[in-house]
Amino acid sequence: MDVFEFLDRKPLFYKKIDLNRMPNAYKLIKDKLNLTPIVHIVGTNGKGSTGRFLAHTLLKRGFSVGHYTSPHILKFNERIWINGSDISDEELEEVHFRLQKLLPKEVSVALSYFEYTTLLAAFAFEGLDFVIIEAGLGGEFDATNVFNKKTSLITTIDFDHQAFLGNTIEEIATTKLRSIEKEAIIGKQIHDKIENVKCKMENEGKIIFDYLDFFEKEEIESLKKEFKFAPFLFDNYLLAMSFLKKENIPFSIKDIDDLILRGRFEEIEKDLWIDVGHNPLAAKAIVNNLKEPVYLVYNTYSDKNYEEILKILKPKINTLYLIDVKNERIEKKENIKKVAKNLGIKVDDFKEVKKPMLVFGSFSVVEEFIKWKINN
Repeated sequence: MDVFEFLDRKPLFYKKIDLNRMPNAYKLIKDKLNLTPIVHIVGTNGKGSTGRFLAHTLLKRGFSVGHYTSPHILKFNERIWINGSDISDEELEEVHFRLQKLLPKEVSVALSYFEYTTLLAAFAFEGLDFVIIEAGLGGEFDATNVFNKKTSLITTIDFDHQAFLGNTIEEIATTKLRSIEKEAIIGKQIHDKIENVKCKMENEGKIIFDYLDFFEKEEIESLKKEFKFAPFLFDNYLLAMSFLKKENIPFSIKDIDDLILRGRFEEIEKDLWIDVGHNPLAAKAIVNNLKEPVYLVYNTYSDKNYEEILKILKPKINTLYLIDVKNERIEKKENIKKVAKNLGIKVDDFKEVKKPMLVFGSFSVVEEFIKWKINN
């Protein structure tokens, strides 16, 4: 069975997670895996851009590098980036074949989609100088936490996935920061209580740096002037570069001149943006970057606080257009319409592009929009 058929048989979402399944599978194969200690990226928002800023810059500096990110927009291969390109179907098939030989059938079948693809990425990244792996939705219990870590990079932590991570910011931050093996660099935070969790981890022997400690004020201002991406991504860039500072690896802001960040407030054509953000923190960043109201193409998973998200976005919404998304987790359209109407937001079904337009809500929303655009 080829890799895509094998993955298609796995559910993308589990209501309950088996915390022993991935560690047990990893124990069976870790002696056969030649993987350098990873740079582990953990947080609520900004993991994808932080990882790509770092991976792209390391590549420009002459290192071989792999970057594992999730989810993807159009094709699975986007998740496994090696030396500037998405993994090819042939390379993916090779690591799948190897993994199938190493794992007992009942183990490979039992692994979740994300667990199995994490192991695929690990084998694809063998022998590289640097390997950057993003956590999925957690930290301590995430499938990516099984690997040896060089450093953890902690992006902004906020409320999300409470059913799995906890209902308070302290619980969420504790779950994420417990993934730190030895050392970490912590990026921009918006909740003061995270400092208490950080201190607790330091008392347990972890070394945690602040990303701003690696930069002089003048250097930050100079970098900001030349930063070509949306301003809300700048702190993610600084976090990525703080790792290079710690490792004494030189860099230039011009290293990212040719970088394309897919789905991160990306203007795919004049006055048409796509953004894979899906929570209140992302909505706040978007509102601060929109110069004028837009037509919003939107949909959301039922476990998201979409009323709060729409409240935040409301000042910049001309009309809300709901796009159909085929996913069992997607909220019923009538529920979103009801909330939008209660907030005084005009709402309709998506039928055509009207500019200025923003597509926002998740990777699934952006994927459906791009597929629609290709076919229309």
